[in-house]
Amino acid sequence: MHKILTVLLFLACSTFSFSQNVTLSGKVLDSDDTNLEAATVYLTSAKDSTLIDYTITDKNGNWQIKTRAITQPVFLKIAFMGKAEHKEQFDVIDQDKNFGTIKLAERGTEMDELVIQSEIPPIRIKQDTLEFDAASFKVRPDANVEALLKQLPGVEIDQEGKITVNGKEVNQILVNGKPFFDKDGKVALQNLPAEIINKVQVTDTKTKQEELSGQKGTGENASINLTIDEDKNKGWFGRLMGGYGSDERYESSALINYFNGPTKISLLASSNNINSTGFSMNEIFDSMGGGRNTSIWMNDNGSFGINGMQFGGSNGITRSNIVGLNYADEWAKGFDGSASYFYTSATNDNSNRSNRTNFIPLAENPTTPDEALDQSFRSRSESNTRSEQYAHNFSTELNVKIDSTQQIYYAPKFTKANSKNSNNSNSFSERIADGRLLNDSDSGTFNENDNYSFSSYLVWNKSFAAKKGRSLSFEFSNENRKDDGAAFNNSITNRYTYDNDGTQSVIVDDRNQVRYNRQATDNYTAKLEYAEPITDSLQLRVGAEYQLERWLEDRQGFDFDEGTGNFSDYNDALTNYMSSKVNSFMPSAGLYTNTSKMWLNLSGGARMSKFDAGSQYMGNSYNFDRNFVLPFAEASMRYSFTKSKYLWIGYWYNTEFPTPSQVLPVEDISNPLSTTIGNPDLDPEKYHNFNISLRDYDYATRSGWTISGGGTYFDNQIMYRQDIDETAKSTTTYSNISGTYRLWFGGSWSKSIKNDAHNYRFNLRMNNSYNLEKGFTNNTLYTGRRFTLSPRVDFTYEYGDLLVINPSYQYSYNTIDYTNYVSGNASNYTHRLNLQTTSYWPKHFVFGNDFGYNYNSQLGAGFKKDFFLWNTSLGYNFLDDRMLFKVKVYDLLNQNLGTSRTISATSITDQQNTVLKRYVMFSLTFKLDKFGGKKEGGNDFWFW
Repeated sequence: MHKILTVLLFLACSTFSFSQNVTLSGKVLDSDDTNLEAATVYLTSAKDSTLIDYTITDKNGNWQIKTRAITQPVFLKIAFMGKAEHKEQFDVIDQDKNFGTIKLAERGTEMDELVIQSEIPPIRIKQDTLEFDAASFKVRPDANVEALLKQLPGVEIDQEGKITVNGKEVNQILVNGKPFFDKDGKVALQNLPAEIINKVQVTDTKTKQEELSGQKGTGENASINLTIDEDKNKGWFGRLMGGYGSDERYESSALINYFNGPTKISLLASSNNINSTGFSMNEIFDSMGGGRNTSIWMNDNGSFGINGMQFGGSNGITRSNIVGLNYADEWAKGFDGSASYFYTSATNDNSNRSNRTNFIPLAENPTTPDEALDQSFRSRSESNTRSEQYAHNFSTELNVKIDSTQQIYYAPKFTKANSKNSNNSNSFSERIADGRLLNDSDSGTFNENDNYSFSSYLVWNKSFAAKKGRSLSFEFSNENRKDDGAAFNNSITNRYTYDNDGTQSVIVDDRNQVRYNRQATDNYTAKLEYAEPITDSLQLRVGAEYQLERWLEDRQGFDFDEGTGNFSDYNDALTNYMSSKVNSFMPSAGLYTNTSKMWLNLSGGARMSKFDAGSQYMGNSYNFDRNFVLPFAEASMRYSFTKSKYLWIGYWYNTEFPTPSQVLPVEDISNPLSTTIGNPDLDPEKYHNFNISLRDYDYATRSGWTISGGGTYFDNQIMYRQDIDETAKSTTTYSNISGTYRLWFGGSWSKSIKNDAHNYRFNLRMNNSYNLEKGFTNNTLYTGRRFTLSPRVDFTYEYGDLLVINPSYQYSYNTIDYTNYVSGNASNYTHRLNLQTTSYWPKHFVFGNDFGYNYNSQLGAGFKKDFFLWNTSLGYNFLDDRMLFKVKVYDLLNQNLGTSRTISATSITDQQNTVLKRYVMFSLTFKLDKFGGKKEGGNDFWFW
């Protein structure tokens, strides 16, 4: 690895040393001699308008461009919204030059805004929108939108697929203002061709109510909107891919899209057994699990999701199938919408082996009272599981603009799902101090569940023309869910007790039973809010919200009857009925102020609630009836030092009610080694949340940084209270604890350097957290103080569109200090080193490698601490690059492991799960791209 980094350093030094750079500078004012901040200054080729370099003026109107010497005719252009463009032509620029003060005149008419494509600046800052001109950023002819985003200054995409813009996380991606399958936009990123994109617009993410009312977004997330060229917003595009490999591994996927103005129809399908959703369409690794699959979110442990749905097991090997259809259109002026349907199915198989150390506070030793007794124990288990699930999911969004002052948004969603899970396991627990066997068990379980859910969200907003800023809005949402299931348990559990002389006795728990469960949830929320402007920059908001939450659970248990061969013996201990109803009324008031530098949002109110819960268990009835008046508050502020540098602060005070099972004294004895029971004296959780962030991005130096932090402090937290007997059987209830907290803090720095055909990107990130956790075990208070540290460094080198080299390293450290345990501290650290390379040379070939090394320091005996994971791929494009033949190898060294260590306030767990091992895959991909205005051409490489 050090040799590779040496070569990269040599390349960087050599490319910089052979280039002659010049510095251009100046100052931009408007016609009134006012400094113009965020004006775009850029250089383009006089021959073909190709972008050479650019920058943005600072708050004083100053600008500076450091670029290579240019020996051919070039234009210097300065653009600002609402101002006439400034343009100067030069035959050569081969020495430093100060352009002095340049004044931009006002535009004469609105038609002046209609500039031709070559005159559009690469970056525009328009009020709250950061806009990139896609044509100004060169990518490969066959590149997708993700590749385009990676070229934009301030935009970063990490290896997990998380997108940030100037350090702010992106949580919504739209195409022409509409979702493409889903608002997370991951399907669009990997499958939309970059060449059809006209602009990339970045704004603060808004709630739907903020969007319809025209308010500013008060959150700290960003939204990306991709606009499509009008002459390219008509046509077909898509890809078909199929592959088969060793060990009967296979993958196949299809994505077909039709665009015709506002009409968009998309069909997708996928089937594979390599832990993937199948829609990355990555030309290097396709959807290879563990490779560069960032198209749909996917966890390191193998679970994945699409359209807000998670499916596939959390570990193991998953075989999945997906079929999806998306439709969007504008049916009339002011009436548009979209609809999508998904069918998903997944089967997951996993084998698990775990070793868990469970801490128990010191107790008095009955045989030697002067010595403390350590009752901590170790549990070892092995299991084999299979889960099968399928789901039908239908959702739609409707937008209706009644008139210039009224809009309605409605988004219903329906899901029908079924899941089946089977598990065969064996385990035993022993006391660490003397190795005494405490319990052992063998079990086989099978669970099946049917789920039906319906949810919707409605927003109506009315603006009043008589006074700007005056508005009335109404929001309604519902969530209705029904679950019907059956849980079968066939197990033998032995619990061992010992006399003072060490004589062993055994308690046998032999079960062959089923528990039928019916659960229903109905939640409704209605909110009315009125906004009245007090001044041009100050607004008063008053509102009222009503919530209704209903929940019920009906369980019936039966034991197996040997005589009848059926589960017909009624089991009272497994049978219960619980229900709850919460009515809440929440009046609120707030102030919102907005100036050129700062906006501030303050709001608060009271939650007046009636909480009724009841249960029937073992012939007894229990009731929980309480009334609450609880405050809530919110404050958020953003102060802009410049157009790109700002401070954001947010604070919230909230409360949460306990669940009915937490407050009703009903025993759940379905687990032979763990019993839970509610606590009627439980109070609601009360906590403070706060976040702060300071961000800046300098377009002149292509560098940016972020410092952020936050936390949660609990006035009252609901925590577990456990009693563990001498056989390691636990009885758990709940109690309130105050004074716990969770803190996090971190930062990032990024910089991009472009030198001729050489591009360099540097990224540094740091994430840290510090938590104080409390709880009770055997009536003794324990505390755990957890600290985590996780720095990451990432470097990318690109040579034109021929070569990409991306090394990265991440270190993670986790430590926790205990009180009232024999063990005072536990810690763990991991190293993750990765090197990704992609070569597009020679022509028509693409060669990719993804090499990683993982080391986990403190895994227990019997668990391997480190492994290498090397994925490689070689592809060949033919038939005018419409066909791609590829051979790829996953886990070339056959070393992949699924080991992990988890440290909590009460335990340390080492485990190993099934993972994909080495396989070879041969695949063929067909590309379909036919757009209006599409330019034909090859993949020729160019440079100055």
